[in-house]
Amino acid sequence: MKVNITDSAKLFSTFASFPTVLITVEENIVTVTLIHIFSFSPPLLGIGIKPERYSYSLIKQVKEFVVNIPTKDLLKETMFCGAKSGRNVNKFKETGLTKELSLSVKTVSIKECPVNIECKVVQEIISGDRTWFIGEIVNGRIAEEYNVENSIQYWRGTYRLPGIIVK
Repeated sequence: MKVNITDSAKLFSTFASFPTVLITVEENIVTVTLIHIFSFSPPLLGIGIKPERYSYSLIKQVKEFVVNIPTKDLLKETMFCGAKSGRNVNKFKETGLTKELSLSVKTVSIKECPVNIECKVVQEIISGDRTWFIGEIVNGRIAEEYNVENSIQYWRGTYRLPGIIVK
């Protein structure tokens, strides 16, 4: 028997997980779990960012971002980039991550991430407590050894690895 639920947080908790990515904009890094494919043709990715985030103002200004997909080996760095603000901390310096020139945008990529997807903002959608920046994919890189099973997920307030809950 199904029970009627009006609590949106409870309903959202039924999603299996959300992918966790590191977004670079200019030389800042932010951890994002609200990312979605918006279109295959043209290729569009959307990221949901709160207006109070430092990266929000940077994206509004430069109109581009890079989606860097970390692996479980970068869990500590991913958690740090989600907990600290780029207003106060140089996340590249603090985490030891390496800036890499991107192929088609001015924003740097993260060398240690096996996937880098370069996007130029084509649309902004204000939706509740976030703005969705819709970026058209203009270039990218995928390491030959990349395995999606080594990705980091986020669900119910915790980062998760395949078979492991990280608190």
